[in-house]
Amino acid sequence: MTTERAEKAETDVPAVGDVDAGALGPLETVIASQVKRHRIEAEISAAELANRTGLSKAMISKIESASTSSSLTTLQRLANGLNIPVTALFQGADTEREATLTRAGEGSVTVRSGTRHGHEYRSLGSLNRRERAIGPTLVTLTSASDVFPQFQHAGTEFIYMLEGRMVYGHGSYEYELGPGDSLVFEGEGPHGPLRLVELPIRFLAVTAP
Repeated sequence: MTTERAEKAETDVPAVGDVDAGALGPLETVIASQVKRHRIEAEISAAELANRTGLSKAMISKIESASTSSSLTTLQRLANGLNIPVTALFQGADTEREATLTRAGEGSVTVRSGTRHGHEYRSLGSLNRRERAIGPTLVTLTSASDVFPQFQHAGTEFIYMLEGRMVYGHGSYEYELGPGDSLVFEGEGPHGPLRLVELPIRFLAVTAP
């Protein structure tokens, strides 16, 4: 066997851990898609990628068609050849994640003390599978009612003023807030609007465990 033929034969041998299989899982499909996408974006032919990685063109074809399971060594070679981090080859593999989309004007209205007095608390979404997820709420105050509910809860809270002006209390402190102002505080202390200076008032409140 000539030296040239020996070198070609070596590149056709899968790295340790590479497995040919008839029915591979979704991970191989994701890797195949990412390798092909990055190769095309870099304007690299399959032959050039094979030359850069030391793999054969046939192996590159198998990887891009998701007909082989690549070892970590092979994945590192591919990442180096494409000049990308190896983690980029797994992008999109972990897709089973919960998310909540709330369109403008949507969101469930939660009933709290003061709700019937011109105070609206509209939940902007939640994650059911997370016990300690943040809780974003859009608060709208349209009436200078005598009822100003005070809240206490575990964790921290962040509020960001969108419209209007108000004096917001936390514990023994008072803060006058206008559009663009924000406040972060410990939720255990009694807190809530004290005086509504300029109506209507809208602010985003985000609670975190």
